[in-house]
Amino acid sequence: MDKVIIVGAGLCGTLLAIRLAQHGYEVALHEKRVDLRTETLDAGRSINLALSHRGLKALALAGLEEAVRKDCIPMHGRMLHLANGETRLSPYSGRDDEYINSISRPGLNALLLNEAEKYPNVSLQFQSQCLEVDLANAAGKFKQADGSIKDVSGDLLIGTDGAGSVVRRSMMSKTTALLFNYSQDFLRHGYKELSIKVGASGGYSIEKNALHIWPRGKFMVIALPNLDGSFTVTMFHPYEGEAGFNELNTPEKVTSFFTKYYPDLLAEMPNLEVEYFENPVGTLGTIKCYPWQAFGKSLIMGDASHAIVPFYGQGMNASFEDVLVFDKYLDMYSGNWEKVLYHFQEERVKDANAIADLAIDNFHEMQNHVADPFFARKRALEMKLEQGYENYRSKYSLVTFLPDLSYSKAKAIGRAQDEWLLEAVKQDRDKTDSLDDIYQALEKLKATFI
Repeated sequence: MDKVIIVGAGLCGTLLAIRLAQHGYEVALHEKRVDLRTETLDAGRSINLALSHRGLKALALAGLEEAVRKDCIPMHGRMLHLANGETRLSPYSGRDDEYINSISRPGLNALLLNEAEKYPNVSLQFQSQCLEVDLANAAGKFKQADGSIKDVSGDLLIGTDGAGSVVRRSMMSKTTALLFNYSQDFLRHGYKELSIKVGASGGYSIEKNALHIWPRGKFMVIALPNLDGSFTVTMFHPYEGEAGFNELNTPEKVTSFFTKYYPDLLAEMPNLEVEYFENPVGTLGTIKCYPWQAFGKSLIMGDASHAIVPFYGQGMNASFEDVLVFDKYLDMYSGNWEKVLYHFQEERVKDANAIADLAIDNFHEMQNHVADPFFARKRALEMKLEQGYENYRSKYSLVTFLPDLSYSKAKAIGRAQDEWLLEAVKQDRDKTDSLDDIYQALEKLKATFI
């Protein structure tokens, strides 16, 4: 059976290794970092993830959904913490069984690594840094912990080595041969991880089953629950200006700023000043590229091929869905890597670009629109539609809870619905038209995209 080299033992690479092992392939999984199961992650780099239906479907394919769900906390909606001190829960769906799940990134990665280790046809090699790859021959040079260089070759090489992918950079160096296109767009915002500690009674100090958002226009904070009763908090702020990370550079400024804009949050964060200055500021960017495969021998997937900003909670889910789609073509064209890689690429590129665009949309929505009265009325109308009509789904539901619908179709239908509904509430049609009339109009609109 063919040997597959995977560069990067993050979430995507490890799930891919498991699935390839289940097909009987020999898999060599190389990771430049130490084994995260033996050493703690760097402070401020363990942002919680939102696991939803697309990711769960891929995990189910590998037989891991039940095990992963045990480490999840359901989040049924956004708990909005408004500037006036009020809170408001905005459900994600009008259906009780549709929710997203908070899960620890390192915890999930450790679970997948433990599973991969069970297969005799998988070798895990940590502190094995990919220095360069030979795309046409599925080979590479890897620097080991002792400084030695190891030459590795196989029948297929797959880069799941994240946004800074060495494999993708090798493809970029072959611009003429591959006609390689690449774009990278950074937001003028960064992120910083903080935390809400376990409540005084040992439980949750704020609502457990929600994704909390403090929207403040051009900046915001979110918080996701952890199993131990704490919350992982993430600031999404610009670099410059009053709210900028570059401006909030003393303990006094940080405390004063939180007192002004996040007073209820400040009360839950006794370690704010320490965490703020210990934890780094991370960048937020989108990567798009094409092609994803080279010479029928090498491939990139996950963040290596389509890094996105985290505002739709779909980065991990999209990467896991890569594995699902790859598996489909592996079944179709087993033994013919050229066909597997080509068809996988052609299906996924447009969908990866679509979720990247939607993530940027949601960034602006979470910052500005969730507290807007017209947006609130639109969401209320959508909830009524989802509760009253089996076939109606909001844009968020199309993306998050309907894994059999491609991201590109979900984007097209969802954007059209959003525009129609927002205009309707501005015209007070949510107050004057019957719900059935609104539903029928949206069904006609949807039919133009299917």
